[in-house]
Amino acid sequence: MNAIQTINLTKYYGKSRGIIDSNLTVKEGEFFGFIGPNGAGKSTTIRTLLGLISPTSGSAQLLGLDIRNEREKILSRVGYLPSEAVFYSGTKVRDILKLSADLHGKDCSGEASSLCDRLQLNPSRKVSELSFGNRKKVAIVCALQHSPELLILDEPTSGLDPLMQREFFSILKERNGAGSTVFLSSHILSEIQHNCTRAAIIREGRIIACDSVDALSKTNAKRITVHGNVQFRESDDIRNIEESNGAVNFLYTGNIRLLLKTLSEQEITDLTISEPDLEEIFMHYYEK
Repeated sequence: MNAIQTINLTKYYGKSRGIIDSNLTVKEGEFFGFIGPNGAGKSTTIRTLLGLISPTSGSAQLLGLDIRNEREKILSRVGYLPSEAVFYSGTKVRDILKLSADLHGKDCSGEASSLCDRLQLNPSRKVSELSFGNRKKVAIVCALQHSPELLILDEPTSGLDPLMQREFFSILKERNGAGSTVFLSSHILSEIQHNCTRAAIIREGRIIACDSVDALSKTNAKRITVHGNVQFRESDDIRNIEESNGAVNFLYTGNIRLLLKTLSEQEITDLTISEPDLEEIFMHYYEK
């Protein structure tokens, strides 16, 4: 069974684009990344999947359940972390965690205590006393404490310092290793590259690529660094030219033999050819 499956899922806000003809499959047990800049349609996709907003057309299932007709069953089995979590300001953290657990009909006190310890979150504090990062920790515990089968996380690390980010991903990997499916929406490409096995790229509401992270990272593009008295101009094969400290850097997608021939006719002192990082490849998909 698939954890997430969408068929031509579409959402318009009046005449404004949300998502268009989204076809996506996430297998049970995957650690799946959902990549795109702000405004690409990541949050709209997630809110539509969870029934927080209604689709304009198309269909989707979570854990084999229809998002239109079986929303309550879906929410009982899913842990959702929104990009921005808002709580009653005068409420203590422990009361928020208990309310969240009660909504799932579970006693989550033991798991909540463990998560609070690992995330260095004081459950006795009031929400009004918490920083943005600590409010994000409250939302994380709410999403994880009932041990859901599917975790849907929308920009989860904003506000967390690097040490907490590391601990957070350790927790996610443990949950994934125990069988939970993780759907991670992010515009931070290193999070996807270091943690996910497969990913989809969304641009202007449409999914433009979906494959293993390794496959998405493999293109014919090369990062070229040339030292010497050389000059290059932007072209179909040469992009993102940068000059610094006597070197010229650019992304090259053409025939490497032609490049070497061109370089042999110029005054070069050093040459480096390397694989581009995921961020450069991501931009390559967006520019295509």
